Amino acid sequence: MKNFLSFKGTITTIRDFYTGENTESIGCYKLMSVENEDGNLVNFVVSPNTYFVDHVTMVPGDMVIGFYDGNAPVPLIFPPQYNAIVMARYTPYQNVKVDFFNNELVSSDNTLKLNIAPCTEILLENNQSFIQNPSNRYLIVVYGPTTKSIPAQTVPYQIIVMC
Repeated sequence: MKNFLSFKGTITTIRDFYTGENTESIGCYKLMSVENEDGNLVNFVVSPNTYFVDHVTMVPGDMVIGFYDGNAPVPLIFPPQYNAIVMARYTPYQNVKVDFFNNELVSSDNTLKLNIAPCTEILLENNQSFIQNPSNRYLIVVYGPTTKSIPAQTVPYQIIVMC
């Protein structure tokens, strides 16, 4: 089971990242350096498979949140370098959570419960409609206000199903 962790900060640089696999991949991978308000720095390796919420193009100076698999092996270097699975530009009054949601649509860390409404957009990563039940899956959830209960409850704006 994946354990999604996140890091939020401001993009300081974006540069090409050479994977060493072949010359065809040159330019297809990026190294995105992100610094948080405490001065901590993380490098995200952005691949062609990284999902960008709202399909936005990010530039240095953007406030972002990057999600990565906390169980995946990482090189022991400084600053830490993680393979970005999901990247989202920070938007006021909008939150993003990436996690496994069970049959009751409660996240694996028991911090968020989804209450799907008719206005909730449910999509696949390729932007096509998803018409099945999104429970018991890894989801990218874009939402706004929540209740102060445990777990917090919300009506998400958008759910992206990670197949």
